[in-house]
Amino acid sequence: MAKAGRQGPRTSVWLTGEGRRSGRRGGQPSGLDRDRITEAAVRLLDAEGLTGFSMRRLAAELNVTAMSVYWYVDTKDELLELALDTVFGELRHPDHGLDSGEDWREQLRTLARENRALLVRHPWLARLLGTYLNIGPHSLAFSRSVQAVVGRSGLPAHRVTGAIAAVFQFVNGYGTIEGRFLARVADTGLSADEYFQDSMNAATGLPDTAGVVEDAQEIMAARGGDTVAEMLDRDFEFALDVLVAGIEAMVARG
Repeated sequence: MAKAGRQGPRTSVWLTGEGRRSGRRGGQPSGLDRDRITEAAVRLLDAEGLTGFSMRRLAAELNVTAMSVYWYVDTKDELLELALDTVFGELRHPDHGLDSGEDWREQLRTLARENRALLVRHPWLARLLGTYLNIGPHSLAFSRSVQAVVGRSGLPAHRVTGAIAAVFQFVNGYGTIEGRFLARVADTGLSADEYFQDSMNAATGLPDTAGVVEDAQEIMAARGGDTVAEMLDRDFEFALDVLVAGIEAMVARG
């Protein structure tokens, strides 16, 4: 019996088994199924983010009543969990080639790049990570690949989760900020390069920030990259190399 005042884990669509069925049994409104509802939810989240998402708004997109949607999912949280796992299904990962002899470093870089791109494509995703258990089949398949790849690095078993945290907490942070930056840029109607240059010019004109910005510009010029996209890619790849090198160093230390 649970102690008074204690609560179990947040109710999850995957813990109840609801996530693994296509809809309610019998009498479902025609023309709908759970996959179609979830795909529409992802499109709406991409277009309007979490703040613009509601079951009523989703029902309008599907041209049905809100009660028709609730015939297939019990709550908004349940649907967000399904959407979360659905986008994890976009990730490409070496789930069938872990023992193919391919270098674990390159496989890890591929997994990290895929994860970063996913966060940028779906900026709402970052806010759901950690809110839900994220134990759907697509998410677990990705996690399994990550664990297998890092496990082949030579780290002892008790260090594998720490290495995964170092790499993918970095990826989550980088992809989250990049996604939010690009979403903010899109709202202005400018290109990323125009927005960046306008921001730098404005900051340079402020007496309290001019020196810091000028120093930053010198550092960025030394890094190279003619566009914002190139600069973001170069920083990401270098940081990823640093993390991979860190894993190698810890393996060498035994």
